[in-house]
Amino acid sequence: ARSVLCNDPDMYEIPVNVPVDTVKLRIEKTVIRRIPTEAFYYLVDLKYLWVTYNCVANIDISSFYNLKQLHELRLDGNLLSTFPWESLSEMPNLRTLDLHNNKVTSIPADAGRYLRNLTYLDISSNKLTTLPSDLMDIWPPFSGAIVSKNTDILVTQRVILGFQDNPWFCDCRISKLIEFSKIVDTSVVLLDPLLSCSGPESLAGILFQRAELEQCLKPSVMTSATKITSPLGSNVLLRCDATGYPTPQLTWTRSDNIPVNYTVIQETPGEGVRWSIISLTGISYKDAGEYRCKAKNLAGMSEAAVTVTVQESERTTTPLPTTPTMTALVSTEKSTSLTFNDKKQSRLMLDGKKMSKSVTNGNKKQVGEFSKKGEDTSLNTAGMAEQNLTVKNLRVISETDERVTLTWKTVNATSNSAVTVLYSKYGDKNMLPLSTDSNKNKVTIDGLQPSTQYMACVSPKGVPPTKEQCIIFSTDGLNDESSSQFSILIVASSAACVVVLPLIVFLLYKVLKLHVKPKIAKEAELAKETYVKFETLSLKPRTVSAGDQLWARRYTDESERLLLCSRSSMDSQMTFKSEGSRSEYLC
Repeated sequence: ARSVLCNDPDMYEIPVNVPVDTVKLRIEKTVIRRIPTEAFYYLVDLKYLWVTYNCVANIDISSFYNLKQLHELRLDGNLLSTFPWESLSEMPNLRTLDLHNNKVTSIPADAGRYLRNLTYLDISSNKLTTLPSDLMDIWPPFSGAIVSKNTDILVTQRVILGFQDNPWFCDCRISKLIEFSKIVDTSVVLLDPLLSCSGPESLAGILFQRAELEQCLKPSVMTSATKITSPLGSNVLLRCDATGYPTPQLTWTRSDNIPVNYTVIQETPGEGVRWSIISLTGISYKDAGEYRCKAKNLAGMSEAAVTVTVQESERTTTPLPTTPTMTALVSTEKSTSLTFNDKKQSRLMLDGKKMSKSVTNGNKKQVGEFSKKGEDTSLNTAGMAEQNLTVKNLRVISETDERVTLTWKTVNATSNSAVTVLYSKYGDKNMLPLSTDSNKNKVTIDGLQPSTQYMACVSPKGVPPTKEQCIIFSTDGLNDESSSQFSILIVASSAACVVVLPLIVFLLYKVLKLHVKPKIAKEAELAKETYVKFETLSLKPRTVSAGDQLWARRYTDESERLLLCSRSSMDSQMTFKSEGSRSEYLC
């Protein structure tokens, strides 16, 4: 069997003159930076390929084309940050893959399908921080089954894995690897079983065998309804709930890629559970379409869709029942409508304790109006008011213990426009109205309690205030006596610092001067009696007799700068001893 060694320090390309009957090819300690496409296609009998301790940083997906007989591939000691795992399909008989001491940062989930035939995989001393959970589900060492190629039965086969010396980030993504390291299994052997965590900070330095982590759970998401039909100008609430570990993040998108600029509320009531509500106010025909709720965490992503249909509002003279009917948002394929009672305002509480109220009469759905004597107006009137007048930039310009002054700006204001000012202690449900001049965008609130939080809202008259139209402030004031005492304390402290600080600095200077002076004198005296003699070392030329076989080595500036790895040298010595007197050819 022919074995070829290429270790010229000046070699920068894969050799093309390798004999076609070569069985083992070793390319070591060169400056080759890439392996081109079909670099070894003519070596049909090649079984061992070592491209070790070079400068290879790029491998093409077809670099190992036609290597049907290859049994062992070693690429350790290079600069690979990625590896073309699909290229393993060109080597059906490959059993050993060594990627030790590279810069690989990740392994894709679909790489598992190409690793099924390997019995030795070394990815130690790289920059791996995690492994995809899907990879462990399909990779035989972790799934617990190794299938024979010829007979579709389970066979016993030992697999050797090297995962050590990587900066593993210990979270649920590698929980299976951590649990696997705790199991004593004769069919799978770890080169170094003492794997440890590098992150997060709470687990840094902890061995896998002592770490306890929960497994990742892919998100499961569902919506309150799959189809919603609502009248033009009404309000619609879309809700989706998701579960998973870690707790998934929820986002709303539209299938037509139109940005979702509606109010979105999210909350996490517990670990692994999250819900989100999107509010469509005064919907129009452009709001119709499909809305997608996407849930994503470390284990994956899932989504659910809600279709919103907008139709003309139906009017009827049939009297409404006195008792409203409670209807919950139920996941169903049938169209649903959101309706309101003309006497009681329908509300949806965020904590899930109260559901939306609707009124139905037979098979027809009726749209009512919000009404309340003396204060509330209908939804349509509120919508027109919001279009005519908008309150913005509510802020506090002056504040004392018992008085604050609020200012705001109005947009699209007319001579008939009016605003409502409400205020109360923070947390109180009953807010007190305050009269104000419609021509002035300022109001002063008197009679407040000191050191108390208040909330004030300014909105167009007859329209409930929104979150942006409210502000929270506090009347934090200090009495004159405590202020004067605090000022006296500051003045006294400052005076003490001015007197004591220079004295401390002077004493430190004296102490340092006494210690530094003898040391400088000793160093000056030692410098006079000390010198270093430099010698230049050079290699002596070797004489070669005429009868000996000539083996020439070229010493260049480039080769002198190369740092040869001890591991590669040991491999070379072991190969030399094992082969004995077999001939080895140099390229």
